[in-house]
Parts: sequence; structure tokens; C-alpha cells
Amino acid sequence: MQYYWIVEQAEYATDVMFTNPSALKPLYQELLKHATLCFSAEDVLTFLGRKLHGCFQGEVLNQYRKRWPGARVKHRMKENGIKMYDKHGSVLRIETVINHPYEFKVRRRGRRKGQEVLGWFPMSKGVANLYRYAEVSHAANSRYLEALSTVGDPAQAQQHLQKLANAISRNGRSYRGFNPAAKKDIDLFAAVLRGEHAIMGFRNRDILRQLFSQIKDLSTLRRLGARVSRLLKLLHIHQLIAKIPRSRRWRVTLKGQSIMGVVLKIHHDNYPSLLMNQAA
Repeated sequence: MQYYWIVEQAEYATDVMFTNPSALKPLYQELLKHATLCFSAEDVLTFLGRKLHGCFQGEVLNQYRKRWPGARVKHRMKENGIKMYDKHGSVLRIETVINHPYEFKVRRRGRRKGQEVLGWFPMSKGVANLYRYAEVSHAANSRYLEALSTVGDPAQAQQHLQKLANAISRNGRSYRGFNPAAKKDIDLFAAVLRGEHAIMGFRNRDILRQLFSQIKDLSTLRRLGARVSRLLKLLHIHQLIAKIPRSRRWRVTLKGQSIMGVVLKIHHDNYPSLLMNQAA
């Protein structure tokens, strides 16, 4: 990890070293595709420790750019952002760039209602806040890497993928498998894999809101909430998600990240090209 202070811009980088460039090249291509196709505006805000709400004013975007000798992807929230690129073919770098520190907060003394108090205030530019720059950036890099952990060696995931469609029996009851080509299952996988769930997990109502956002009737939503509960149980039976102890939240397992990530990749990447080839 390296930390730079350049004029009025702070950059904090996390480097992953590869002894063999041939090992990074295919993996990096998959990481670029995943970061470009799967990360939404909510995900970018989550990486930077923010939440999307009705009062948010600003621009959030993903930018992919080819450059010699490779490519880089950048996620920007207003003037701050995260970017990923490869250096010399053997270093994968995740870098958080802070141009406007006032978007973040630091614990310091300040005045509220005419009194001096110790609390969280907007972070200003200055050497005194360098430690806080590092804390914010390191946390953003860690969240980003955690979200990218769904991308891995597809060989093992494809073996599990063959079993995903098979029914499973538990306590004398049979539970259906998942269809990697069905839109309803694709939407469910995309909902639980959203980057905003990487930190605190997700609840029934989080998935309900993402799958049925267009429905406003309360009685219908209650009925659909019961359906979501059955879907979460089905994911749990297939070991794709696990319950967070002493809470009503769920988290995606490593197996779930691997398998569902491959399903989404096939859906967004392979299926369109296959359909175009069939049409030709």
C-alpha cells in the first residue's frame, strides 16, 4: 500500500502483485467486465461510504478507457472516485482519489449552536487530516476489493453451476434448483449481489424493494414479502447465502459470490454474443 499527497489531491493505492503477468491478464479482463457491467451508482456510493438518497445532488458515473498497454476503469462520485488499472502487466492497483474532502467527515472539535463540541464535521484540506484521508481511502479500497471478490477462476464455479439446476432434498422435502437462463432467477441473483449489501448484508425488504419496486399496494407487497422469504430460504438451501447471527440479515457466501457472479457474467456477456451468432 502506498500513500501520496499531490498538491490538493490525495491518492491511496492498494497494490496486488502477480509474479507471472500471464496470470493477471485473463483475470484483469474479467475484473474490468464485472466492474463495468455490474457496479451501479448505489455501489459506487457504498464504496465511498455514502448512501444514495433523495437529497443527493451530483454526478455518479462509471468510465472505461483503453490505454497503452492496457485499460482502466474509473468510478466517480462528484470530484472523488475509485479507479482500477494494471501496472507493467504484473500489478493490479485499486486507487481511491480524493479531490473534494468535504464529502467526508472527520472527528474533531468544532462549534455547534454556539458551543465547542467534539464530533464529526466535514473534512477539510490540510496535512492534519492526512490520517483520515488514509482511513477513508483504505476503507473504500477494501469495499471495492470485497465486491470484486465475486470474480475468480470460472472453472470451479462452472462445476458448481451444473449442480445449481438440480433439486435438493432437505428433511423429506424437495427444493427446486435455479435456472441460469430464467429472468426471475437472474434478477434475484443481481439483487443479492448488489455492492451496497457487501458491508451490512441485506434483509427481506431490501430484496423486495429491488425486485418489485413498481408495486405500491401494501397488501400485494405483504404477499410478495412472503414469496421473497421463500426465495431467500431457497438460496440458503443451495448454500448461496447465509444468515448473519443474531440479526434478520443475510450475507452472500463465497460459493454464492462465485456461482451467481458467473451466472450474471454469462447472462450479460455470453448470451448476447450467442444470440447474435445464431441470428447471423
